[in-house]
Amino acid sequence: ALKHRPRMIVAGASAYPRTIEFEPFAQIAAEVGALFFVDMAHIAGIVAAGFHPSPIPHAHFVTTTTHKTLRGPRGGIIMCRKPWAQAMDKAIFPGVQGGPLMHAIAAKTVAFGEALQPEFKSYIEKVLVNAKVLAEALLNEGLTVVSGGTDNHITLLDLRPIGLNGKEAESILDEVGITANKNAIPHDTASPLITSGIRFGTPAMTTRGMGPQEMKEIARLIGLALKKPESSVAKEQLRRSVQEITSQFPLYEGLQE
Repeated sequence: ALKHRPRMIVAGASAYPRTIEFEPFAQIAAEVGALFFVDMAHIAGIVAAGFHPSPIPHAHFVTTTTHKTLRGPRGGIIMCRKPWAQAMDKAIFPGVQGGPLMHAIAAKTVAFGEALQPEFKSYIEKVLVNAKVLAEALLNEGLTVVSGGTDNHITLLDLRPIGLNGKEAESILDEVGITANKNAIPHDTASPLITSGIRFGTPAMTTRGMGPQEMKEIARLIGLALKKPESSVAKEQLRRSVQEITSQFPLYEGLQE
């Protein structure tokens, strides 16, 4: 920052499993006369529940999605300090935003209301516990967890030691009913379309009612799938195991998968 004197410094991540301290970023931005922008899309719910430092006191601009850990509908929020508010509004509407979707706006208000309740804090606490258990269980399966664990809802795997890339692993897991995203890892040499890693998150599983025991079993199934990707017999057994777990935690009451 001292060398290049940027006009803006950006903080945030889509697959960073550790706590981000925003205050030092703000101090650096102030030192070089830069604006400070934070995207907290993945961790917004954790921030709202008080389990992660908030960027709001430190940043000039903060953006987030309303889904992910905030557990609302797909959408976004832009927050900024007062001097930029009018310019931001003009840039958004009628510039890049179309007609408002009132059902989505209503869904956001429900999500924000839920995030203010004590139950939401309890939910996020379970999300974090589940993530820690999942990361530890994946380590116990002999898989390489980036940074050795997690402080939030994300666990990121480095697949290179087992000879797979992210695209392959995503496809292998999808075949047995486990949804995950291929993801770049630190110093990744693979293409962003291929990647050397894969990421897992615990919010959706936690919402369905799954806990530490299920995280351990899911880690075991992930380990089996990634270590024996060619075995059709193993795949069929894994599919049945995944269906057995999900059938115990239906998406809607009375719905069997």
